[in-house]
Amino acid sequence: MQVLQGPRLNQLLAVLPAEEFARLSPSLEPVSLALGETLCEPNMEMNHVYFPVDCIVSLLCLMEDGGSAEISVVGNEGIVGVSLFMGGETTPSQAVVQASGHAYRLPGHALKAEFYRGGPMQRLLLRYTQALLTQMAQTAVCNRHHTLDQQLCRWLLLSNDRLQSSELVMTQELIANMLGVRREGVTEAAGRLQKAGLISYHRGHIFILDRAALEKRSCECYEVVRREYARLLPADSPL
Repeated sequence: MQVLQGPRLNQLLAVLPAEEFARLSPSLEPVSLALGETLCEPNMEMNHVYFPVDCIVSLLCLMEDGGSAEISVVGNEGIVGVSLFMGGETTPSQAVVQASGHAYRLPGHALKAEFYRGGPMQRLLLRYTQALLTQMAQTAVCNRHHTLDQQLCRWLLLSNDRLQSSELVMTQELIANMLGVRREGVTEAAGRLQKAGLISYHRGHIFILDRAALEKRSCECYEVVRREYARLLPADSPL
C-alpha cells in the first residue's frame, strides 16, 4: 500500500534532523487506519508506535461499567505509544482511531534504539510527552469545571487543528463517548452551535463554519493546550 503523504507530514518526523530520520525511515511502514480501529488495548504492550499523518487517534479511559472518556487526542503533531519509550511498556488507556486516514508505523525496538541514543529524538519525544500531559490535565479540568458547550468547542478545535480540514466525519454518539456524556447532551450542544452559525451538522459530517467564533465560545482550556504545544514543539526549534 502506498500513502500519498510522506512521513515528514507528521510534525515530529518533520523536525527530526536528517541523520536521525535516515536511521528510522527504512523501518517506517505506511498504514491505513479505519474509523473505530483499536491500536492499543488497556494494559497491553505495544509492539509498534504510530505517527499519524492525516488521521486522529483518541486515548480513552475505560470504566468497569462500559463507559469511557477521552483524555487526549493525537494527530499529525504527535505519536501514539509514549508508554513504550517512557519505560512503562503498557498503559491503562485505550487508543482508538477517531478520524480515519493514514499513519506511519514504526517497530517499538527501532524507536527505543533511537530514543536511548540520547540525541535529538529523545529530546523531541520528551518535549512531546510534556505537551501531551498538559492536554490530559487540561481535559480533566475542563470536564469538571466547564459546560458541555465549551467542552464540545474545545474538542472541535483540537480535532480541526490536527486534521487541518473544516470537515469532521463523526457521529454524535461517538462524540458523546469521547466526552463521557449522554448523546442527548451532545445533540443539544451541537444544535446550539449550529443555530449560532458556528458549525453545520448533517448525517455524521460536521463542518466548522466560523472558527473564530468557536474559539471565543470555547473555554480557556483549548488555548492553554495550543500554547503549550507551540512552546514545546515549534517548527524551528533546535534539537
